[in-house]
Amino acid sequence: MAAAKFVLSAATETQFLRPDKPMIAVCGRSNAGKSTLINMLAGQKKLAKTSAEPGRTRLVNYFDFGDFLLADLPGYGYAAVSKEEKARWARTLDQFFARKEDISHVFVLSDIRRDPTEDDLQMLSFLNYYIIPFTVLATKSDKLSRMKVKERLRTVANAYGLGVGNVIAVSGLTGSGREELLARISEIVTRSF
Repeated sequence: MAAAKFVLSAATETQFLRPDKPMIAVCGRSNAGKSTLINMLAGQKKLAKTSAEPGRTRLVNYFDFGDFLLADLPGYGYAAVSKEEKARWARTLDQFFARKEDISHVFVLSDIRRDPTEDDLQMLSFLNYYIIPFTVLATKSDKLSRMKVKERLRTVANAYGLGVGNVIAVSGLTGSGREELLARISEIVTRSF
């Protein structure tokens, strides 16, 4: 994989990139670990800005990974922002997904320690309805023992109505799950050509 680099931040639909290579979107609740995951994938600590405060990603941020583009989407479900800000994020997500022909795959991030929320389930319903392929990434797996990770993977998969093979446990901090994730990305890139 080529060295990943930041491309641009898009605030409006007219700024969204029209990719000339496979594009993978990363979405999830605020503070699910999207930026940490991107940094882990890139093997860089500060490619995507991380924050302890949820709701920091407010734009669509594009990163070039050589064989594919990665689009980091604003997090959803953060209660401490205004209704106007939530509406703006929802509009951005709707406009982004309206161009489904540009999206090869979506990684939906979900904290492995928490059951999926109504927002998470709504996102999967949306992706299913528009027939956009996705994989759930159960983040922050470093916070649990191996046995607990296996148990939570089954619980998360059941809650989403998925097979366990459609959920990958990852940790942006330890790199756990990185090889499985890279294998999935390789399948996506190969399938997209």
